[in-house]
Order: sequence, then structure tokens, then C-alpha cells
Amino acid sequence: MIDRLNIRNIDQKLFKGKAILLFGARQVGKTTLLEYLINERPETVLHLDGDEPDIRSLLSSITSTQLKNYIGEHKIVFIDEAQRIPNIGLTLKLITDKLKGIQVIATGSSSFEMANQMNEPLTGRKFEFELFPMAFQEMVNHHGLLEEKRNLEQRLIYGSYPEIVTSDSEKEELLHLIADSYLYKDLLMLDYIKRPKLLEKILQALALQIGSEVSYNEIAQLVGADKGTVEKYIQLFEQTFVIFTLSSYSRNVRNELKKSKKIYFYDCGIRNAILNNYNPIHKRTDVGALWENYLISERIKRQGYAGHRIKNYFWRTTQQQELDFLEERGDKLSAFEFKWNKQARVKISKTFLRAYPEAEVSVITPANYEEFLLIS
Repeated sequence: MIDRLNIRNIDQKLFKGKAILLFGARQVGKTTLLEYLINERPETVLHLDGDEPDIRSLLSSITSTQLKNYIGEHKIVFIDEAQRIPNIGLTLKLITDKLKGIQVIATGSSSFEMANQMNEPLTGRKFEFELFPMAFQEMVNHHGLLEEKRNLEQRLIYGSYPEIVTSDSEKEELLHLIADSYLYKDLLMLDYIKRPKLLEKILQALALQIGSEVSYNEIAQLVGADKGTVEKYIQLFEQTFVIFTLSSYSRNVRNELKKSKKIYFYDCGIRNAILNNYNPIHKRTDVGALWENYLISERIKRQGYAGHRIKNYFWRTTQQQELDFLEERGDKLSAFEFKWNKQARVKISKTFLRAYPEAEVSVITPANYEEFLLIS
């Protein structure tokens, strides 16, 4: 198993009197991480799978007395895919409040159901963690910086899901299996998803627009749906950890874009699988967009695992002056421009520099990207 950066943070929170929740897309390794963690401990473990109908029925409406009898002498209760269980927040609250000395751990691949069921019942009673596809830092720790830099083009094409990075072959087949079998699984279980094909069309449209401002109206026209439906489905893709959004940064300049958004994929391989495009880098016209997506998604992993509270943006004016990525941490502003070509000449917008003279501005290329992604 490749060591995951979250494992030590989770281990330190065990038996602190709170539930532990681990969120992340399906197939990113949540179950593997937690099984490794708890198997190294002396406590007995009760493992329950929310994908099993009888487990859902049992845990959706249960008293503390019934829970005590069911858990017995086990000291750790591990509930996998807990988002499938109705009223799971109340069940976790009962275990946390009534069964002292019992550590409950739950995983979820859908933040929308988990959050709705847990926020109120578990207020002040939970530690939350998020697990991503393999991070640059994790791969460097596993096989060294030189080897990981050699794999850069592979990461841009096939991404960093655990099963992909550990496979020597059949990467395309495995990616399609993840994309087709798991990507939509939680969404298709929702009663109000009436047009499954529309999910695929919207994702394909988004995959073609990474690095560009996204117009919900344009996507709606392209896929034959209304704007409200498109907006709702995009929100669901965010809540199942397929994509994430960046808002435009606006503070000082009159013609800065105020409400624009960009959308990126947590994993470049999933993005390419959706488009069925595995062409090598030297044959692609979208390498700049892939490079941007890769760096921003990896930076967000870095922020999450380092525990940094940072607001992320892009910057653009109506005159198309732009910077790819901004980080605001307290009163510190950092700006980044991404270039795949190491020899490309870069001109930073004077409008930005005048408006934000305190900002630190950096250009990230394949020659220096490790400094941007490694956790210091």
C-alpha cells in the first residue's frame, strides 16, 4: 500500500470522543486507508457496509440499547459508504453520545447526503477528513522525486487514482471502469435524477472547457436542458468529488470579472476518460488546459493535507488580462501563471501588479513545479 498523507492525522484523532468522517470519491482508497489504519491497532473492529441492504435497514432506525447489543465488545465501529444509510447522522450521534469508549468511523463518497444528514446531529461531535486521488507528495514519498517527475506525462493522461498508478498496463480499461461504473453510482441512486444520459453530456461539455470560464447558459443550449437543471447537476458533480470550481477574484479593478467561474476535475485521467482521449502529450492540443488542471487539483490536495485554510481564485478582466490561479491566506495574496513550455515568455499583467502590489507572483513550469506541489 502507498502511504496516504491523511493516515497520521486520522490516527491522532482516534478515541477523542468524536466521530471520524472520511469523505472522497469512490475508488480513491478510503476503505483501504482505514482498514490499514485500524488493522494496526489492538482494538476489535465491527465493519459495516452501507452498500448492503440489511445494514442500511438496521442502522437507519435503531436505539442506543439496540446499538449497544449489536456492537457488543467491539471498540471501533467502521461504517463504509455511510451516505447510503438514511438518518445516519442520528445513528452516529447515538454511538458518540451514548456509547462511551466506542470510536465510530464513517466513509462517504457523496458529501451532499452525508452533509445533509450529519451537520445538525453531529455538530461539535465530529472530525472531518477528505481523501483525494493520489497526491504528488504521496507519490514522491513512495518512489522518489526523480521517478515521479519522469511520470508527469502519465499523470496528465491517466491521472492518479490508486488503481491506475499501481497498474503497469490496462490503464485505459481501468479508467473507463472507474468512470462508467463508479462515477455516476451515487447520483443515479437519487430519485430526482430523471435523465442519466444528461449527466454524461454535461460532464463531456465540462471536460472540454477546463481552464475556460464556464457559462451555464451555453452548456444548457449545448446539451438540450434548461440552465437550472445544468446548475443543479454541476453542483451534484461537485458534491460527489468529480469536479470543483474556482470563482473569479475581484477587489480593486473596475473591469475585473465579478461572478465568473472555472471548473476543473479532481483527476485528469477521469477527464480524459470522459472524452475517450488518451493521446500522448505531444499529439494533444489541450496540453495547456491539462497542465493547468493538474497543477490546481494537486495544489488543492496539498492545501487539504497540510491543513491550510486558503481561498482559491482565478483572475481575469473584461480585456482578457488574466492569471491562472490565486491563493488568499489571511492578508497574504499569491498569484501563479502556469506554462507547459519552459521557454515560453511570460508577461504578468501590469493591471494586476498595480492593483495588488503586495501579491507574490510566480510562474510554474515543468522545470519547477515540484516546489509548488510539495508540502513544506
